[in-house]
Amino acid sequence: MANKMRLRHPVAVEGKYDKIRLSNLIETPIIVLGGFSVFHDAQKKALLKRICTENGLILLADSDRAGTFIRSKLKGILTEGNVYQVYAPQLAGKERRKQTPSADGLLGVEGIDCETLREVLAPFEVGAGEPVLAGITKAMWYADGFSGGEGSSERRKQLAKALGLPDNLSSGALLEAVNLTCSVERYEKAKQSL
Repeated sequence: MANKMRLRHPVAVEGKYDKIRLSNLIETPIIVLGGFSVFHDAQKKALLKRICTENGLILLADSDRAGTFIRSKLKGILTEGNVYQVYAPQLAGKERRKQTPSADGLLGVEGIDCETLREVLAPFEVGAGEPVLAGITKAMWYADGFSGGEGSSERRKQLAKALGLPDNLSSGALLEAVNLTCSVERYEKAKQSL
């Protein structure tokens, strides 16, 4: 692809096939986590911590349960510096190289088309403005019915679907994803559509 994106921060992905997909799209360093093995690799954890504190790191994990687990666990490890959680939409299907779909039946980063990946990474492109934060606070989140009240879990799932975000995120993780990926107008429009 002639028009590769240059991002402000390196990108961490789960596996080598995710890296192959992204290397066709971006010319920014890509770090392969190696799935769950990253949690047992002291050197790789130290490298990730250093990248976060010195430059910031974009984390692009699959939108399935395994990806959610990896995000959650890394959040506890990478407490210093900046980790930018980027969410690819939950799309049903299977990767070409696999004979059967994943346990959740969702495409991983390697199976998502380049145009969609380009869209989710666009706020981090060199020359682009800082990632647009919707600025939704926890109090607003609660007042809008997405946490703490009856039916809030179902409303979060509906909102996630409307915004093209994974529907298996915790309340706090979804709020963070909304703030990293949505303008106030987009959030309000999605909220009104529920």
